[in-house]
Amino acid sequence: MKPKTQIQIEVARLSHRLPHITEAQKNHAFRHCFDHIGRRSAKGVISCTECGHSWQGDGALADILCECTCPHCGTELKLLQTRRRVFRTISYYSVITTCKQYQVIRFYYVKATHKVGQSAEYSIDEVVQRWIAPDGKVVTVARPRAMSFCYYDLWYLYGDMEVRGKNNVKAYDIIPCATYPRQRIIPELRRNGFTGEYHNILPFDLFTAVLRSPQAETLLKAGQIALLSYYANRQSWNIADYWSAIKICLRNGYIVSDASVWRDYIDLLRHFDKDTNNAKYVCPADLQTAHDRLVERKRARQERVQLLERKRRAAEEEQQYRDLKSRFFGLVFVDGDLSVRVLESVQEFIEEGDAMHHCVFTNAYYEKPNSLIFSATVCGRRVETVEVALDTLKVVQSRGVHNSQTEHHDSIVNLVRRNMPQIKQRMTA
Repeated sequence: MKPKTQIQIEVARLSHRLPHITEAQKNHAFRHCFDHIGRRSAKGVISCTECGHSWQGDGALADILCECTCPHCGTELKLLQTRRRVFRTISYYSVITTCKQYQVIRFYYVKATHKVGQSAEYSIDEVVQRWIAPDGKVVTVARPRAMSFCYYDLWYLYGDMEVRGKNNVKAYDIIPCATYPRQRIIPELRRNGFTGEYHNILPFDLFTAVLRSPQAETLLKAGQIALLSYYANRQSWNIADYWSAIKICLRNGYIVSDASVWRDYIDLLRHFDKDTNNAKYVCPADLQTAHDRLVERKRARQERVQLLERKRRAAEEEQQYRDLKSRFFGLVFVDGDLSVRVLESVQEFIEEGDAMHHCVFTNAYYEKPNSLIFSATVCGRRVETVEVALDTLKVVQSRGVHNSQTEHHDSIVNLVRRNMPQIKQRMTA
C-alpha cells in the first residue's frame, strides 16, 4: 500500500537504507534453524546431508544412536534410519537491530535442501520488517503473501517490500526458530527495564508492551515475569482492573507464579466480595490451593442457586407429574412397622431429596415416564427411597441417606416385589 501517515512515509524511506544480511548472519541462520540430518541406510552406512560425506556406522542396526558428529565437516547430526534421500525444510530467522530512532525486527524466510551424497543447499530471503517507534507505534513492511487454508508460507519473494495496512497485519506475525545473538537496542527499551533477557516472550510482543504500557514497564522492573508474559501475550487484557491488587503484591514482595490462575483467583475474590486490597487475600502462600477452594465454593453456590430455581419451578411441573403418575397415587404397601408409598407430588420429591440427601429431586426423577418412586418409612421415619422401572416391573434401586443401604433394605425390596401385581394392575386400569 502507499504510505499515508508521516511515520509510514519515514519508515518506507528508511527501509531501503537497511543493509543486506551479512555472511555471519546467514551462517548462523543455516546452523541454528534446522536439524542437520545424518541419514542411515539399512546396511548401516551414515550419510552427512550437510557435506555429503558417507561412512560405515559402528554397532548393530538395533544400536542406532540418536545423534553423532560427521568426521569430515564436524557437524552435529541427528540420525534417521530411512530410505528417503531428499529432505526439504523451511524456517524463519530474525535479526534485531535499530535504524534512526526505531527498533527494527527483520524476519527472513529460510529454505534448506539436503540430499544424500551432496552438500546442503540453502536460501534466505527477507520477508517482513517490524518497525517499532519509541512510543510503541508499529509499522509493518513486508513482501506480498498469499493466504491459503492449506498452504501457509506462500511468499512472493520477487515482490516489493512495502508498508502493509493494519487490516492484515496479523498475517505477518512470525515466530522465528532462531535469532542472531548480536543485537542493537534503542535506549528507550533499556530505560524501561530491558536488559537483554526475553523471559520466553517474543521480542515483538515484549518491546511493544514495554514501550506502550507503564504497567508492563513496572512489571518488568519488579521481576513479575509471569504477569508480564500474560499481559504481553494478551494486550487486550485490561490490566487496570487488577492494578491495585498487583500493587499489593509489589509492596509485599509477592511474586505471582501463575498469572492465569492468579487472575481467576482475583475474580473469585471479587465474586465473594473479599477485600482485594488486603495482602491476606491477594498474596496467598499456596495460590493453587486457594484458587481451587474458591472454585469449589462458587460451584457449590451455583448448585444451590440452581436447586432453588428448580424448587421455584416445581409448582409449574406439578401438573405434568400428575398427568404421568396419578393412576398410581394412593398405592401403599405395609408390613408391620414398614410402609412403602408412592410420592404423589413434586413437593414430596423435594422433601424426600432434602431429607435423604440424594438426587431424587435434583435429577428430576419425577419427569421420567418409566420410573415410579416410593418412599419407605419405618414407624413414620424415612429410611430409603425406592425406584421401580415400569417397563420391566423391577426394583431398580433402593437408597438410604447419602445413597447408602440400610438394615431394612432387603425387607423393603421384598415388600415392593410382592406387591408388583398391584402396580401392574394400576398400569392396565
